[in-house]
Amino acid sequence: MTQYEYTDHHAPEGLLTRGTVLVVPGRGETRATYARFGRRLASDAYRVRVVDAPPTDADDPAAALDAFGARLEEAVAGAAEADGLARPLVLVGADSGAALVAAILARAEGATATTGPRPDAVVLAGLPGSGAGSGSGSGSEGTWDAELDVRTSCPTHRGVLSNDDQVRRGSLGDPVPGTLLDAVHDGVVAVPTLLLIGDADPLADREELARVVKSLPRARLAVVRGAHHDVLNDLQHRSVAAEVVTFLEALRGGLVPAVVVESSAW
Repeated sequence: MTQYEYTDHHAPEGLLTRGTVLVVPGRGETRATYARFGRRLASDAYRVRVVDAPPTDADDPAAALDAFGARLEEAVAGAAEADGLARPLVLVGADSGAALVAAILARAEGATATTGPRPDAVVLAGLPGSGAGSGSGSGSEGTWDAELDVRTSCPTHRGVLSNDDQVRRGSLGDPVPGTLLDAVHDGVVAVPTLLLIGDADPLADREELARVVKSLPRARLAVVRGAHHDVLNDLQHRSVAAEVVTFLEALRGGLVPAVVVESSAW
């Protein structure tokens, strides 16, 4: 069995923890990939736990979903503080991590019983379209620079990926199993859902995402101008993190935004 570990980011000392965020990386990524994102959310008093990226090439996808779902429950339980788990609990998935999170929740909605804490909301970032992979993710030349161009234009993030010897290069060329994407596109995620996608992401299917959003009871699709596949870590990472925090804060208020623009000249 794969041994999973966690990277934790805590709210500043003396501040009330406003919620718990569990981050699931995508293809080829490591926990270190989300250090900047985790620190930023933690600075706004959210408890952030980043898990290891799960495998997506299992021979038995259903069993793999069950196993990773159990692992997520364990990670959530371990994130509880002395007075219990800080709510809301929000799962954030990127790339194949987003597909796994959505598929696990869609399966849970159809189950007669579930175990462990249930999330109050999810954020699905860079959800790959059907057919993403099979070489398309690593660029036509198949080089690391070509894969970086698909992932991000942020020089800091490119450096983080390039200097991490645990990052699996060429991984965006690995197809996400069709059974997993089918569970995402045909299932129902009942909790509030924020989908984030870059408008320069060659692995995204905007029409497919729009259909998914319309099929969900409480979903919002946010398109990030100029962002590539690693939408949580691209040049626009500050604005994207702000969008996630805005979602978290609205969730705490019953999905009623704290700030409403009444008049604007731009």
